[in-house]
Amino acid sequence: MQSLSQTIQKMMQGKSLAANMHQMMKVVYADPEVKTFLNQHRHQLTKEIIQRGRSKLYEFYHEKQLIRAGKATVAPGYSPQLELVAGQIDVTYVPTKQLLERRQQEHLRQLVNSINMPKFIRRASFDDYYMDDQNATAGRVAAFNAANEFVKNYTPNHFQPGLYLTGSFGVGKTYLLAATANSLAKREVATTLVHFPSFAVEMKNSLHDGSAGEKIAAVKKSPVLMLDDIGADAMSTWVRDDVLGIILEYRMQEELPTFFSSNFSMAELEKQHLAINNQGVVEPVKAARIMERIKFLSREILMNGKNLRQKG
Repeated sequence: MQSLSQTIQKMMQGKSLAANMHQMMKVVYADPEVKTFLNQHRHQLTKEIIQRGRSKLYEFYHEKQLIRAGKATVAPGYSPQLELVAGQIDVTYVPTKQLLERRQQEHLRQLVNSINMPKFIRRASFDDYYMDDQNATAGRVAAFNAANEFVKNYTPNHFQPGLYLTGSFGVGKTYLLAATANSLAKREVATTLVHFPSFAVEMKNSLHDGSAGEKIAAVKKSPVLMLDDIGADAMSTWVRDDVLGIILEYRMQEELPTFFSSNFSMAELEKQHLAINNQGVVEPVKAARIMERIKFLSREILMNGKNLRQKG
């Protein structure tokens, strides 16, 4: 397959097109960017070099016009750039600002690994966190400030606890976790967000194919881990001790920051949820062991306020 410049060169050599191409090249030479390039390299360019480089100059001009018109180009997402290579005029293609931005956004998305989380977490940000007079309750402000401080002060080799966000439905706990994760991604910090009730079901199902250990290992080693909606469903003894317990024990030993969100306070989570398994068996000692790890890994903040899910 011939290159675009080769095709253009052949067109220029055709006698029937010579006159039209001459007029076209007058337009090309009048292009401000072409004029700037030729002027910048005037001491290196001879008439012969410019003559041989006509097809490259035309290619540059033609691709620019296609981009401006929003039409398909030879290299979508790239813009042409003139350069002098080994004494000859050439065209290279460099990524556009839009392509670089898309690549950066994709890179940031890859740094935030979500498991069974809602789609809105991808666009959550501190900038869109409701902090107007009506919604800036003491608890929401405290949580927002703590999350900002965490992001600002985070370093991989210095442990700082995450947050345990508690409060009623719709006060913005999950959104704030996601906004924190996206802000950390801008600092090249990888985060895993997990909707814990769904993850618990997935763990039970993975017992059949033997992948439970691999999935637990992937979660527990995340640089920053966020367990969303913990306590929403009754836990089996196995999920509490062999899933949650293993994850938290590893993270405590390795001093890896961990965030939680729950409709239960820490005290309620221990007494009403962790201490009673899904068969109604009361096991306060095991619950206390889990809570010891949660308290080491996070600091509790009560988020009070209206249900933002009903906000128009």
